[in-house]
Amino acid sequence: MRYRKSCLALAALPLLGGCIVKTAVDVATVPVKVVGKGVDMATTSQSEADEKRDQERAKLDREYRKRDRQCREGNRSACEKRDAIARRIESLDSAGGR
Repeated sequence: MRYRKSCLALAALPLLGGCIVKTAVDVATVPVKVVGKGVDMATTSQSEADEKRDQERAKLDREYRKRDRQCREGNRSACEKRDAIARRIESLDSAGGR
């Protein structure tokens, strides 16, 4: 019985060796993966920045149209908000190189 267990343990060693090597490789590459992920999260590509600016611009355009309609209906507060939104749009456009 003891002989059988020993043979079984010896037969399993090559299989365990692969697991140990894979684990060692995984442990060694974790810091590289973590740093790479951190750099990805910390940086924004130009296309991502452009997309974000375009989304913000679209949101401001919708708000501007809403406030403009309210302003034309006589709401003075909406006129002030519309003008503030127009300044934000202008600022966004000049920052984006448009």
